[in-house]
Amino acid sequence: MSTPLHVRSRMWMPLLSLAIAGCLAAGAVAAFDPPPAPPAIVAMVDRGDFKAANAAIDEALKQNPDAATQRALDYERERMRRIRLDFPHDEAKIRADVKKQIPDLRDDEFAKWDAANQLEHMTIDGEKRYFQRAVGNLWRLSPEAVARRTEPPKRNDNPLEKLHPHHQLARKTALETGKSSVLPQRVRITQSLTVNADAVPAGEAIDAWIPFPRHIPGHQDDIELVSTTPAKNTLAPESALMRTVHLQDKAEGGKPTRFDVTYEVTLSTQYHAIDPAKVVPLTDAQRTELAPFLGEEAPHIVFTDAMKQLSRQTVGDEKNPYAIARKLFALVDANYPWAGAREYSTLSNIPDYVLHARHADCGQQTLLLMTLLRLNGIPARWQSGMMFSDTDYWNLHDWGQVYIAPYGWVPMDVTFGRLAGDPDVEWFYLGGLDRYRVAFNDAWGTQFEPAKTHFRSDNVDSQRGEAEWRGGNLYFDQFDYDFEWNVVPAK
Repeated sequence: MSTPLHVRSRMWMPLLSLAIAGCLAAGAVAAFDPPPAPPAIVAMVDRGDFKAANAAIDEALKQNPDAATQRALDYERERMRRIRLDFPHDEAKIRADVKKQIPDLRDDEFAKWDAANQLEHMTIDGEKRYFQRAVGNLWRLSPEAVARRTEPPKRNDNPLEKLHPHHQLARKTALETGKSSVLPQRVRITQSLTVNADAVPAGEAIDAWIPFPRHIPGHQDDIELVSTTPAKNTLAPESALMRTVHLQDKAEGGKPTRFDVTYEVTLSTQYHAIDPAKVVPLTDAQRTELAPFLGEEAPHIVFTDAMKQLSRQTVGDEKNPYAIARKLFALVDANYPWAGAREYSTLSNIPDYVLHARHADCGQQTLLLMTLLRLNGIPARWQSGMMFSDTDYWNLHDWGQVYIAPYGWVPMDVTFGRLAGDPDVEWFYLGGLDRYRVAFNDAWGTQFEPAKTHFRSDNVDSQRGEAEWRGGNLYFDQFDYDFEWNVVPAK
C-alpha cells in the first residue's frame, strides 16, 4: 500500500491462542465494508472506464436501491477519486523523472519498461496515467534500469530482511531451550495521528482510531496502556480482530489536531523447527475447526481459474503440506517482488491484481500466498502491524500464519522471504518471526469497535490509523502519522 511518508515493505504457539480461538469457534468475521457493487460497475472502474461507470451508477441510483446498494455505489465513486490520486502523472512527467538518473534515456528502453509494467500505469477514460511511485518502483523492479543510473539508488530497508545475527541467535536459543518463544524484549511504543490544520472546520469534533495490539501468548504479552492524548479513550476489547483506541477532539482553526497512544508490550521472537517428515494431513475434526481459514473470503481471497492454474503449475504432485507451503512461499518470494503499492481500498481483488501487475507489497504478497495455501487445503490467516529495528527504521508491515499439523499455527513472512547465506535459517520466515514487530490485526477487512460512520481510508488493513468528522472521512492526504519505540526494563 502506498503511504504519505513511510511505505510498506505496510500466537504462533503450537496450539491456537486463546485470543483467537473465539474467532475460530464463531467461524466468521464482520462483513466487508462497503458491500460489493454490481460486478459490471466494478469492472468498469477496474479498467479505468470512469465515464461509463459514473453513468451506470447514475442509472442504478434512479432505481431507489436499498441502503447497502447505495453505499456500495457511493463507494465506487469514492474509489475512482482515490485511483486518480494514485495515478497523478502523465508520460512526460515520468520520462523527465527517469532522465534525472538516466540522462541519455532511449525510447526503446522506456517502452520496454513500460510494456513490462515496471513503470506502472493505467488508462483512465482514454488517457494514460502513471502511478505516483512508478519511477521509484522501477529501481526495484528492473536491474537493467538500475544499471543505467548515474548513481546507485539509496534505500532504507529493514536490516532483518537479509541474514542477520538475530535469526541465528533465535534458532540457537530455541533449539537449546526447547521453546518456540525466545528472546523477549519489553518496549514502550507511541503512535500518533495528526490531522492537517483546517482539514476540518474549527469547532467540529474529529474522531480518530489508532491501532493497538491484542494479547498473543508467546509473541506479545503483558500489554499495558500507558496514556492517550486526549486522555479520554475507548479501547476496543481483546476480541476485536482489528484492535484500536478510539479518541475524539475538536479542531482549532489554523492548527493541526494530534492524537497519541502510548503503551508497553513484551515482544518475543518465534522459531519453530519444523521437520517435514513429521508433518501430517489435517484430521476431519481439524478441518471443521479451521474451516474459516480454508475457504474463499471475498473480495480478496477467491479461487479464480488463474489462481488454480498457478497453483497446479507450482505444486505438481506434491502431497506433504509443509513441502507444498515451501513451494508456494518460494513462488511468491521469487516471482512477485516487493514494490510500493496502490492503496488497497482501490483494488477489487488484490491477489488478482498481483498476478497481472507482477509485483506487490507485503500485504499483497501475503494475500496471494494465503489464497494459494487455502487452495491446497492448508489453513492460512492474516496478521499485520508495525515493524522496526535497532536502527532508526520502522514501517508498516503485513505477514501471516499457516497451520502445519502437528505444529499448529506458525508464522510466515513471504516479504522477508528466504534468507541466503546460512542453510540453517534459510526458511526462518516460514515458521519463525523476529521480535521487532507489533501486531494490531489478526484478520483483514473487519469492523472497528466502535465502528466508523464513513468509509475507511483503508478498508483492508489498519496500521496508519483512521479519522473522520461528521462531514466525512479524512483520507490519507489529510493526516499524517508517526511511530516511536524504545526498550524499557522487563516487567
